[in-house]
Amino acid sequence: VDTEAVDARTREGIAAWVAGEGLDALVSCDGDADRPLVAGEDGALVPGDVLGPVAARLLGAELLCTPVTSNGLVEGIGLRVVRTRVGSPFVIAAMEAARAAAPGARVAGYEANGGFLLGFAAQGPAGPLAPLPTRDAMLPILAALVAAKAAGGFAALRAGLPARFTASDRLQGVDLGRAAAFLARVGGDGAARAAFLDGIGREEGLDRTDGLRLRLAGGEALHLRPSGNAPEFRVQVEAGGEARAAALLARALARVAGAIGAGG
Repeated sequence: VDTEAVDARTREGIAAWVAGEGLDALVSCDGDADRPLVAGEDGALVPGDVLGPVAARLLGAELLCTPVTSNGLVEGIGLRVVRTRVGSPFVIAAMEAARAAAPGARVAGYEANGGFLLGFAAQGPAGPLAPLPTRDAMLPILAALVAAKAAGGFAALRAGLPARFTASDRLQGVDLGRAAAFLARVGGDGAARAAFLDGIGREEGLDRTDGLRLRLAGGEALHLRPSGNAPEFRVQVEAGGEARAAALLARALARVAGAIGAGG
């Protein structure tokens, strides 16, 4: 399972398994076991970039390093955050820099797919946890289960977090030259951005850390990024509700596909 792009059929299957067996949770991961997948008692998935902050808070982290694509709720739970480019090498480099600047600091990191990197000796419920600064799926799964039990279930755990929902998809078979030209045009021209965003949202800021992340009015966001190793173009949105995020994503995908001549 690609834990960042779980299709509708798989989501429906997970929800049916949870309901049919009366499960408190369902957990899995991707093929090489470094990206977690967690669903709660209601069958709803807990995204990887929500598992990361939950695990960090449970373990007592002080500073979190995570890519610019990760859910913005992390800034709302009382932890210091350093944003990086997409990829664990960039997260690890940011963690090392943070530890060098403040030796002994409780630093952790995670990717939007949920892979967690522990940069300090943490205290778990049954004893110490040694640092493991490489992408791990088991720790965020276990941390989520512990946190959900303490909260009274996954629905209650999610309700206690800031209401920030992400939705993402990708266009495949993309001409990366055309994609790069489109991104350069939109990123370098305010009028071009305004035209692109018409019917999507009003720009309030931008971030070029990796691709182009547009901060929109009302706390929403849109991130545009070509893949670095495949003919794909990724589109991610963030909003205050799941339905709103899905609607924004559909509009943005259609707008990008029209601009670069790509299919879904």
